[in-house]
Amino acid sequence: MEQKRDPAGFKVRTITAADAHFLGVMLREAAAGPSERPRASLEEVLADPQTARYVEDWGRAGDTGRIAESPEGTALGAAWYRQYSAAQPGYGFVSETVPEVSMAVDEQARGAGVGTALLTALVDEARRQGHPALSLSVLHDNPAVRLYERLGFRLVEVVGESQTMRLDL
Repeated sequence: MEQKRDPAGFKVRTITAADAHFLGVMLREAAAGPSERPRASLEEVLADPQTARYVEDWGRAGDTGRIAESPEGTALGAAWYRQYSAAQPGYGFVSETVPEVSMAVDEQARGAGVGTALLTALVDEARRQGHPALSLSVLHDNPAVRLYERLGFRLVEVVGESQTMRLDL
């Protein structure tokens, strides 16, 4: 059995351009969903234009995100948002004025409050920036649904195996 990493004392910081690779790794996790689902390779995930749009050219106007790190500086997870157009929407698109959230936590750090800290910091920043709401798409069987509901996200639409959720700010 693999031992969980104890992220006690982790910190949350702003994503920088130097975090581009880690964002790709976290996108791979977010796209796959629960731990028991198979993972595509990072290359496969980034080769899919619909999925890659969540991280490509990171740092454009409106891109906002946070990374959780252990006291030793190991990245534990990331949460970020960006806005999409109606012509090129994300999976959880609800409006051009509502940024869409992506989030993942390293499997070994799950269940220790990392996701809650990341998403809370992201929601606080969205409020500070004056966004009307945040949206996201999540697979029905992803345990993160409970986190999103606990923080106030509500179901907007069901699309196949996923649901779109929205948090009004």
